[in-house]
Amino acid sequence: MTDSNPPLPLFYKNPIPLEAKAHADLGLKVNFGLGFAVEVNAVPINLIEFPQICHSYPIAFSADANATPVAILGLRDKENLFLNAKNEWLADTYIPAYIRRYPFIFSEVPNSDNLTLCVDMGDDTVDLKSEQKFFTKDGKASPLSENALEFCKSYHTAAKQTVEFSQALHESGLLVTRQAEITIAGDKKINFSGFRILDEEKFAQMDDKLFLSWRAKGWLPFLYAHLFSGAQWQRLTRLLNQRLPAKAA
Repeated sequence: MTDSNPPLPLFYKNPIPLEAKAHADLGLKVNFGLGFAVEVNAVPINLIEFPQICHSYPIAFSADANATPVAILGLRDKENLFLNAKNEWLADTYIPAYIRRYPFIFSEVPNSDNLTLCVDMGDDTVDLKSEQKFFTKDGKASPLSENALEFCKSYHTAAKQTVEFSQALHESGLLVTRQAEITIAGDKKINFSGFRILDEEKFAQMDDKLFLSWRAKGWLPFLYAHLFSGAQWQRLTRLLNQRLPAKAA
């Protein structure tokens, strides 16, 4: 027997479509921050983010046929190295759109091409007493909801473009499974595995027709951004080493 309900996206537990009548008094919880991401060491990213992501995080691809691009946020399970004890993101560091979108998300309307704006309902995200309402007193979408709608529209478009890119990259055979061995304080080693990267040698020898096709699609700069992001593994090691003494104290 198969489960007819697909797994929920990362972070989301109970996404519900926003409705003016049902959620007239509901709002986003005051001081809603980034604490929901504290135990996540990788998040999905979109193609158009690669140029920003590559300056802060290593970019890798999932091991399955989706080849989902992800930003690596930590080297150990349930540890995000970019959030401090106050749940503040590391200064002057780009925050992936997947994280900035939460708790909002689009949901597809059954038997339709329409999308509806949802919010992840829970005590950590919404509050009846909050002044950050989802709807105005006359039942119209509030500025908060309008901004969330526009952000989710842009995200949805970028995600569709990313799926095409990822599928092509997977089918090309240019991705190779890798394992990163990280040396931390005390000369201890951490093995980080389960991801794929672009094989530079295969990329250099790829078929001219395919190369020109990808160039026409505008994909090449994003592949180079992925390769450039490999330098950020050292940054993750440095951030982890900075954190270890504080935890040991």
